[in-house]
Amino acid sequence: MPLPRSRPPLSVTAIAVLALAGCSGSGGLPGAAPAPGPASPSGAPGARTAPPSPAPAHGSAKVVRTLTGKLSSPWGVATLPGGDLLVGSRDTGTVARIAAKDGAISEVGTVPGVSAGGEGGLLGLAVSAGFATDHLLYAYFTTDSDNRVARLRYDPDRPAGQRLGAPDTILRDIPKGKVHDGGRLAFGPDGMLYAGTGEAGRPELAQDKGSLGGKILRMTPDGRPAPGNPDASSVVYSLGHRNVQGLAWDAGQRLWAAEFGQDTWDELNLIRPGGNYGWPAVEGRAGRPGFLDPVEQWRPADASPSGLAFAKGSLWLAGLRGERLWRVPLNGDRPAAAPQEFLKGEYGRLRTVLATDDGGLWLTTSNTDGRGRPGPDDDRLLRLDVS
Repeated sequence: MPLPRSRPPLSVTAIAVLALAGCSGSGGLPGAAPAPGPASPSGAPGARTAPPSPAPAHGSAKVVRTLTGKLSSPWGVATLPGGDLLVGSRDTGTVARIAAKDGAISEVGTVPGVSAGGEGGLLGLAVSAGFATDHLLYAYFTTDSDNRVARLRYDPDRPAGQRLGAPDTILRDIPKGKVHDGGRLAFGPDGMLYAGTGEAGRPELAQDKGSLGGKILRMTPDGRPAPGNPDASSVVYSLGHRNVQGLAWDAGQRLWAAEFGQDTWDELNLIRPGGNYGWPAVEGRAGRPGFLDPVEQWRPADASPSGLAFAKGSLWLAGLRGERLWRVPLNGDRPAAAPQEFLKGEYGRLRTVLATDDGGLWLTTSNTDGRGRPGPDDDRLLRLDVS
């Protein structure tokens, strides 16, 4: 069955990207009045709700199961209705379905047009909110000319390896590079599709009003600028990012992002619509007018965070170079205590972390990505119990 008809994919020349608007490291949104309740993902005031209790200062994280192993460069992970997982391989461009019950792997298919190299390839995956009926899988991937977002229909009744339809590109012209390709995709609680992008090794793009690089993008499921964006004609939601590979929403529907630093600080940022997060002018907490400071920061050797998830009142960051999982307990929009580290050096590089329906986590290793030291069982998909 053909995909729903959509308009031609957006290009960067067709998008009037957000003008740089100053916002202080301690202040509110540019041009916005303080919301009377928690901010919705569009920045509009949300309903008044009782704030959740602060997360405990000390938590726990325990690997209770290796669901499967011997995966090749796993990157994007998406949960299907019923709990099974779709896992994409960055370097081969293939997608596999992994049964949550027993770890059985079935080949889904290959995303056409993927050009792997450096940090590029098949990156983020997300499934539509209506997947049970529309069977739409969204993918962020690198081609010969750019990074782009496309949707593909997944037909489980077709033969193994042939279950993906042709890609329908909904957004193109995201800068590509050997490094800093971003790539995380996630649907927000507002039903909009979010993408974290990198500046592709060209730091000036993060502040470039004519580029989609070094941004967080917010779009409708067909790739149009989402209603309520800072600029109604643009998919850009925030700017001044170096390389965003983690996106998650907390219990108050606030958007958080994990971002790679360069030599000094990796960042956990609370995302404000229209916010400018400073790269390349600043890295980490700087207190400079016009830029928003991170809520937490780490030395790159201790983190280099790719994945981000929210579970049991805390944010969980998967560290690549740091080879550990970080827990940041929350008290509303601030940390309730200092970050905790888990699994340090036990499983090597950690790429993607995803919350389960019962409050646990899925976690992938990333030791076959060309930078790790793969063991005989790598790469692995792990199940964690956390508190």
